[in-house]
Amino acid sequence: MDIVKNYNEKELTVKVGNRIDTVTAPDFENEINDEIGKFDSLIIDFSDLEYISSAGLRVLIATQKKLKPEDIPMTIKNVNDTIGEIFRMSGFDKILKIE
Repeated sequence: MDIVKNYNEKELTVKVGNRIDTVTAPDFENEINDEIGKFDSLIIDFSDLEYISSAGLRVLIATQKKLKPEDIPMTIKNVNDTIGEIFRMSGFDKILKIE
């Protein structure tokens, strides 16, 4: 898994590449948690992501739950067809904001 974090003012973009699976999901979660409190908006860019497992989906839901009380928006962008299908099959496309 590759992660690049970039701030634009108080908006954080986290670009994730390769795979988010059982092995890499904890690192993904830690990278986001390390930044909580520093941003007013979170964008997760999946343009280079090839695969996401249920462990990765759990991190997305957990992150959204952490941000919701503070009204901090989380948007997932650049989802390829494979990842999009995983979101649709799991129903996460109804729960998460995906552009």
